[in-house]
Amino acid sequence: MATVNPFLQVEGLTYSVGDKTLFRDLSFGVAEGQRVGLIAKNGEGKTSLLNIIAGKQVADNGSITWRRDLKVAYLEQIPEYPREMSVMDACLWQCKEEPRRIQEYLCKLDIFDHGQPVGELSGGQLKRVALANVLCREPDMLILDEPTNHLDLQMIEWLEGYLIRSNKTLLMVTHDRYFLNRVCSVILELDGECLYTYRGNYEYYLEKRQERIDAMNAEIARANNLYRYELEWMRRMPQARGHKASYRKEAFAELEAKAHQKVEEKSLSLKVKSAYIGSKIFEAEYVSKTFPAREEGMGPKVILKDFYYNFSRYEKMGIIGANGTGKSTFVKMLLGEVKPDSGRFVVGETVRFGYFSQEGLQFDSQMKVIDAVRRIAEYVDLGEGRQLSAMQFLQHFLFSPLQQQNYIYKLSGGEQRRLYLCTVLMQNPNFLILDEPTNDLDIITLNILEEYLRTFKGCLIVVSHDRYFMDKVVDHLLVFEGDGVVRDYPGNYTQYRNAQAEIAKKTGRAEPKKRGGQSERRDNALQVSSGPKDRGAADGSGAGQAARRRLSYKEKKEMEALETDISALEAEKSYIETALCSGTLSVDDLTEKSRRLSQLSEELDAKEMRWLELNE
Repeated sequence: MATVNPFLQVEGLTYSVGDKTLFRDLSFGVAEGQRVGLIAKNGEGKTSLLNIIAGKQVADNGSITWRRDLKVAYLEQIPEYPREMSVMDACLWQCKEEPRRIQEYLCKLDIFDHGQPVGELSGGQLKRVALANVLCREPDMLILDEPTNHLDLQMIEWLEGYLIRSNKTLLMVTHDRYFLNRVCSVILELDGECLYTYRGNYEYYLEKRQERIDAMNAEIARANNLYRYELEWMRRMPQARGHKASYRKEAFAELEAKAHQKVEEKSLSLKVKSAYIGSKIFEAEYVSKTFPAREEGMGPKVILKDFYYNFSRYEKMGIIGANGTGKSTFVKMLLGEVKPDSGRFVVGETVRFGYFSQEGLQFDSQMKVIDAVRRIAEYVDLGEGRQLSAMQFLQHFLFSPLQQQNYIYKLSGGEQRRLYLCTVLMQNPNFLILDEPTNDLDIITLNILEEYLRTFKGCLIVVSHDRYFMDKVVDHLLVFEGDGVVRDYPGNYTQYRNAQAEIAKKTGRAEPKKRGGQSERRDNALQVSSGPKDRGAADGSGAGQAARRRLSYKEKKEMEALETDISALEAEKSYIETALCSGTLSVDDLTEKSRRLSQLSEELDAKEMRWLELNE
């Protein structure tokens, strides 16, 4: 049987930061065609390992061997470009490919303004520029550090499909469990100073990891029983200890070390008492919010338009939508940080918000972990007279007693996010608002947070692009489609996507690609902006149907003309998108068609909104 030479071989790699060894004598290989996912706790050195492999950092010991003439591209977790550079110049700065190839990938990733300064891009746009930069090189092997961070759901699904179809060799770090399961064929788990290999996807990894843990726990339990027996023997007749068999004393030392190994903890159940919450939560009363046009020739950005919603007690709501549709702005309006143009949010008197923001909490980096938590509370109330000390609470979120004495500046980015999460949860809020909580958190922490939220006795709003996380913790969705259109969907994310696919199948339309899919809106003109939350009215039946007035002759003609115009614009848009991805256009044609595509999107938005107004 022929052997396959690896693309990459890592041998005996050791790396330390200060007095902490992140990994020791690490060895593994990545063969051609393998798609390898690397899993580890925050602070275990995942990003450092990728940086060392990519040549960005230097290891203390060990070697890295590449196949000769291999073309490798590296997507960093936080891409960095000079702020004043344009999108195209930033790509050319790190990539020597033809501008036409770069433009093709930028268009595939929905980046159309190639002259925009990098400093004006959102986190999601910046990640897409970096992805275009990496993918356009057509490398033999991709190294990806958290490729799904800051991407919206549609773009994550596009990237997932692209990597599966391309069959590229991959080494990546990601906390996105659906992504791991569908893309990866090998899972590497870095646990302590050991590396475990699982030759399968994430589902296979979970199964085999549990088998390994069970076997290890059984071995440790057996060692403990033997240790107690041997300890009794060693203590017997202490005056004769010097005459005991030396081999038995040596075996006792080994047994003692084995018996004192840490037994893997079972699934965590942490139930923290939340403050009492009354029946009145919050009501959004016909809220509108629009931001003025950023540039000349562009229309204003509509976030909400006469939005009404009455939030119920113990609701667990997920908010999804493309980047820039206003999800975070909605949260900030609810919290009073951003004022609506019209309408208002009426919040119940008993509501006590706990807010986990994308930006995170700015800690005093010279403070110790335990001191930062104790500034908030010495004890956490579990209810029924039970309490956890600040130290015990931190241990539930994977901060060992030794780590709690560390200074905050020594923590990794993921560990600081985990500490921030602790400071939010320990304040006993009864209404949690989590804005992208999964970014930079490891899978183990996500499991703990999911279990916490499952038993949380309060209200919850989650803004997230993590499909697995959303499926586990929310019971319905607000879908921000852009241009002020918001839909209420009863179900989790997977149920929503399945419903969308079914609608697309029945109507013969492609699923909405970006900006919420305007054509799909007409087929399902369901907005949460038409009045108080009433499922019958929202579905266009009962009182809601009766309240509609008949269209005038002029309005009927306008609606027919709109449908004709929209069909023509959609056809032109489809033609341009196909041309942009064909690879046959000149640089000038690419630029011209990219500009026209942006204009088409604005024209479609305006006509779609008018069609919706008439339809309602």
